[in-house]
Amino acid sequence: MSKVTKHQREVAALYDRDRLYSLEEAVALTRKLARAKFDETVEVAVRLGVDPRHADQVVRGAVVLPRGTGRMARVAVFAKGDKAKEAEQAGADVVGAEDLVARVREGWLDFDSAVATPDMMGAVGQLGRILGPRGLMPNPKTGTVTFDVAHAVQEIKAGKVEFRCDQAGIVHGPMGKVSFEDEALLENVRAFIDSIVRAKPTGAKGQYVRTIALSTTMGPGIKVNPAGMERLSASA
Repeated sequence: MSKVTKHQREVAALYDRDRLYSLEEAVALTRKLARAKFDETVEVAVRLGVDPRHADQVVRGAVVLPRGTGRMARVAVFAKGDKAKEAEQAGADVVGAEDLVARVREGWLDFDSAVATPDMMGAVGQLGRILGPRGLMPNPKTGTVTFDVAHAVQEIKAGKVEFRCDQAGIVHGPMGKVSFEDEALLENVRAFIDSIVRAKPTGAKGQYVRTIALSTTMGPGIKVNPAGMERLSASA
């Protein structure tokens, strides 16, 4: 049995692990419980009432967080000709065509997001086994397969977050940093959940947003009351 440290006891005394907090309370408490010496990332986990074993119930999408993520993503763009120039001018960190495909195939993966023009997908598709498991494969559903590469790069740099439910029907996403103000984190979380609600599959039955939890990189999970969350889109 692992020993409970003094630090863990102090943190545990500051919140009720079984209570459902309001979103506002949860954000404030999550920041308060962050004790690491670095600027921790605030993350949200949303469990949905879907069965990902059925293709028509896989929840997937993307959202540009209104307050950003607190870090500048490195973007790789698979394009050539004028589109490659557009990507470079938009701030892409690395741009290439077949040469970039070969570089990735050899093991280079020093980027956080990838964008590709449709005419490059024949070559980029060969990297599915490399990029897919890492969540880096360009996809038209998330706006990363497009001829408007400049817009795609700018969105990612501005704080675009892609999401997809895992095998347990849970969607995870970074919402910013502990150094953010409460209101900034609240705006990001609301925008994220709103996008998930808008992506609700027609085959989903019963309660869609089942549970929500906020946490930091090193902190405990704070449960959020999911009541009313599915009305975010309706009230937007």
